[in-house]
Amino acid sequence: MERLSGVDANLLYLETPSLHTHTMKVAVLEVGPGAVTDIESVRAALKPRLPRLPPFRRRLVDLPFGFHHPVWITVDPDLSHHVQLMTAPIPGGPRELDAIVSRIASTPLDRSVPLWELWLVDGLAGGRIAAVVKIHHALADGVAVSDLLANVMDPPHGQDETPADVPAAEPMPSIGRLLRDASVDHGRQLRQLPGLLRRTATGLRAVGRRRRVQKTTPPLPLLDSPRTLLNGALTSERAFAHTSVSLAEVKAVKNAYGVTVGDVSLALVAGAVRDYLTARAALPSMPLVAEVPASTRSEGSRRLGGNELSNIFTALRTDVADPGERLRATHATTSSAKELHSLLGADLYGDWAGYAPPRPFAGAMRLYSRLRLANRHRPPINVIVSSVPGPRVTLGWAQAKLVDIFSVGPVIEGVGLNVTLWSYVDRLEIGVLTCPALVPDPHEITEGMVRALAELSATVGDLAHAASS
Repeated sequence: MERLSGVDANLLYLETPSLHTHTMKVAVLEVGPGAVTDIESVRAALKPRLPRLPPFRRRLVDLPFGFHHPVWITVDPDLSHHVQLMTAPIPGGPRELDAIVSRIASTPLDRSVPLWELWLVDGLAGGRIAAVVKIHHALADGVAVSDLLANVMDPPHGQDETPADVPAAEPMPSIGRLLRDASVDHGRQLRQLPGLLRRTATGLRAVGRRRRVQKTTPPLPLLDSPRTLLNGALTSERAFAHTSVSLAEVKAVKNAYGVTVGDVSLALVAGAVRDYLTARAALPSMPLVAEVPASTRSEGSRRLGGNELSNIFTALRTDVADPGERLRATHATTSSAKELHSLLGADLYGDWAGYAPPRPFAGAMRLYSRLRLANRHRPPINVIVSSVPGPRVTLGWAQAKLVDIFSVGPVIEGVGLNVTLWSYVDRLEIGVLTCPALVPDPHEITEGMVRALAELSATVGDLAHAASS
């Protein structure tokens, strides 16, 4: 039995009938001879690998009266419930796959069982299949899912697929044990609170001093985020789109401008959103505010579950028309935001999240969603943009080769656009999730990002020529 961290638990409390806090992973597989393609065989192939997927065996147990955050217990999941089949309509192209992912993303997960689903999608063009995994964000963040993906793929020749130590299924804990353990954890949190208050005060003073002298200061959520067509109250419906671009092309732009892949990613989103809003005569004069999830995991460590992340708030420079200048402005603002984030403390958000009261927090979110209050005030942010380093080598599973892997996180109340960029081998895979009441067709964003990269790539030659002359 293990208690959820504050960050993990808060991802549960945020959830409402219109806000689903699951993430989506879309793996496109090229089928080879002897590959597993039918639903029963997929279930049979997955079962012995479950020990390598600890989050897939975790079931949520709430505490009486919401006395503390819920706990996980280990169970043996029923794969006939979790693994399902869906057939893509003819012609089985990318748009048909996107429509299926949209349907899967539009429904919440069942909290009475482990919080994941795997949908096998057949009928795709070229005889390919797709595995669409819906996993609650409370189980794992993007970095942990990347490690899980590597863990479940075909092991090196001769390597045993099953870990030596496989936890047994646990019985349901008694109410007495749940309350006793919660009391102990509350006592520990109370003892840690004075130190957390001191660290917070120190971090806030350091950030305030630095903001006063920074040449470029990042925006503040809520205060600096303009109202846009992307923002408002959500419905339960979701729309998904995906595309890929060359990672080498992205890195060529990165190297030419002396920035990071993350900076280029933000500039691509900014270019696409600028085009989208300009076409509707709805582009604000000020930049948009982007939330960028940042991993707090130690360098070189490996993790197969949970969330170790914080958030960086930076500007999405939709106010800059020139692609190259937009990238430079993005780099300047994001570098400043990262500096302030470091001064404040990357783990501060996670430490404070543990003190959120379960029942009041969840009840307030449901009321906020039901009253559609996101339509009545300035949005907290405008866009969520995630960038996750994925596998660098081609992976396979059950005699099928993984040719593409797309990922996307949830949209939140007031924010109808989430863009996730996931590197895989030689490509940057782009997944976009929207609430169609706010952004009806996410393909306009993916297509805009492809155009934005082409525009930036066209400037690289000019930079090289200017540097040599």
